[in-house]
Amino acid sequence: MADWGAMSETTSPADENRLTPRHVAARVEDRLHRWRERSGRRRGLVPTIVPYASYGAPGWVRVLCRVVLAKPDSPPDRWSIKVRGWRSFFSVPADEGVAIVTVGATESEVPIARGGIVDARVPADLPPGRHTIAIRTAASQEALADVFIVDPAERFGLVSDIDDTVMVTSLPRPFLAAWNTFVVDEHARRPVAGMAVLYDRIRRQHTNAPVIYLSTGAWNVAPTLRRFLGRNLYPPGPLLLTDWGPTHDRFFRSGREHKRESLRRLAAEFPHVRWLLVGDDGQHDEAIYGEFAREHPRNVAAVAIRQLSVGEAVLAGGRKRAEEWERDSPVRWFFAPDGAGLWEQLVAAGVIGPR
Repeated sequence: MADWGAMSETTSPADENRLTPRHVAARVEDRLHRWRERSGRRRGLVPTIVPYASYGAPGWVRVLCRVVLAKPDSPPDRWSIKVRGWRSFFSVPADEGVAIVTVGATESEVPIARGGIVDARVPADLPPGRHTIAIRTAASQEALADVFIVDPAERFGLVSDIDDTVMVTSLPRPFLAAWNTFVVDEHARRPVAGMAVLYDRIRRQHTNAPVIYLSTGAWNVAPTLRRFLGRNLYPPGPLLLTDWGPTHDRFFRSGREHKRESLRRLAAEFPHVRWLLVGDDGQHDEAIYGEFAREHPRNVAAVAIRQLSVGEAVLAGGRKRAEEWERDSPVRWFFAPDGAGLWEQLVAAGVIGPR
């Protein structure tokens, strides 16, 4: 049986969704999804797995994927090739049923939640390192997902924001956010200077360290982000994104709460790991990281903030002030406009070693 964390042993996430009072916007979205799913199946569309890289530890694996409807003759790897951003937002999610996860010789059934999202923890007897697991439904082809099993002896990890930290996006201005997400070709997106080199140097020093990319972006754009990170030589690592749209208690999901919950979950899952938290000063990273550092000082090695340029800060709606979070913080903070500046400061402070 799958382990669904804090939920009771008799209540699955799917049951939880049905039993929890939902916002009217969520009820409307659910009806729209059901109508689109019925319509898609009548047109001959079949379930397809969109696998996402994930992580785990000896004894368990976190499974992340999305189940959508696609044409039967679609290539199995269609989601790994170039797809314009807006097309990914018009995919038809399959909201019901279960996904079957195969890890070695062990099979586990996990529920498919709202929006076709699968996010579940299953038992797995895998040694530390990179592995591949298989995911399917009763009516879909099998898809393979990469998982990184964290070594219990590892004491260092990297958590990185994406927007304006590794990729110049000029968020969160609404029109620019929509333009970057739905229209701009992924090849037109610019990497932040020096950040890929910084992360590569960290990975070379800590070869077994987990690298997590934490963003408020939607799961729909995960394949695009993965291609961007790979093309610009960022080290591979799981993406922790969100399901855009209403939730059971809100008209639209809270990106800040998504980051807070993800950090707390990582602290609970890997209490022995001290994370280097990397973000930027254009959104809310400083407040989120500052709160987490005060709650879990033993789980934070340092906070590194990439400072936006004047032009980027104007487009992003200005800079946030970190003084209140840096002041009396139990961890060290570092600020620089690029990866090279952060590298020099982190090395000088002994957070990471020289090359």
